[in-house]
Amino acid sequence: MDRRTLLTTLAATAAAAAAPWARAQGAFPDQLIKWVVPYPAGGGTDVIARTLSEAMRQTLGQQIVIDNRPGASTNIGAELVAKAKPDGYTIMSADNALLAFNEHLFSKLPFSPEKDFSYIGAIGKFPLALVVHPDFPAQDFKAFLAYVKANPGKVNYASPGNGSPHHLAMEMFKVRTGTFITHIPYRGAAPAMADVMGGQVPAMFLDLASGLSIMQGKKVRVLAIGSGSRSKLLPDVPTLAEVGVANSEVFAFQGIVGPAGIPAPIVARLNGDLNRAFTTPAVQKRFSDFGMEAMPGSPAQFAALSRAESQRWGPIIKAAGIKLD
Repeated sequence: MDRRTLLTTLAATAAAAAAPWARAQGAFPDQLIKWVVPYPAGGGTDVIARTLSEAMRQTLGQQIVIDNRPGASTNIGAELVAKAKPDGYTIMSADNALLAFNEHLFSKLPFSPEKDFSYIGAIGKFPLALVVHPDFPAQDFKAFLAYVKANPGKVNYASPGNGSPHHLAMEMFKVRTGTFITHIPYRGAAPAMADVMGGQVPAMFLDLASGLSIMQGKKVRVLAIGSGSRSKLLPDVPTLAEVGVANSEVFAFQGIVGPAGIPAPIVARLNGDLNRAFTTPAVQKRFSDFGMEAMPGSPAQFAALSRAESQRWGPIIKAAGIKLD
């Protein structure tokens, strides 16, 4: 089944599921919807949410208001949503941090990622790539690996912060390759990228959403990409599997959740409108600009992805001894 047929089928299924409920209870939505973004305005997650919310507004027939609630590695926004009324009028952008990492990074959370949310649908994913400053002595992945093995602890790497996908991607890389590279955490992707481009820190794992332009502009050298296959945007860059690092697919993903207990017909309606939004030119262009792969599918598929990622990353986080509290 091709993607267009899949989207049409999902939308039709959602409409059919929602119809009996709508006749009995009145049409959903009949008031504005609040979309919580657990990051500051202007960042990648915020831009994706605003682009999708505009596309979904046109089919939902109701205004969607973005509410930025950054802080505590998404936990501030997540706690707010987990405690909201489960009526479909409060939803949230949810990513690796909330759904896969935080339960391992924090000793205690004020919510359960598995039990306290209604999974509505996946938005998309974008891979992370291993990059170095153009003047770094290693010109390709093989030379990089040899260099860091010959200089244990002497090579630093940047990340947007402790517990970020970028941080954990390098920790997985270190486990898979038996290397020791020193972590330098920053407060956000922008300053981390700036120092890698400036040569203050030689390496990092960088997501395509933040770093595609500097990768394509040769401001950093891309050694390998953590996707299952080569990116169409960086066709000359080998995957980690191609260069011999098995079981090291590293990507950031996003989706939409709401508080646990949202009625199934409302979840189906929101999921159908999300899947339809992927077909709009504005959303397709934004995803292309960010190097993001849309992930149309069902709520159950999104929940399964999230739990699988949590199980995959738990041992990596434990082995690295990373804690955020």
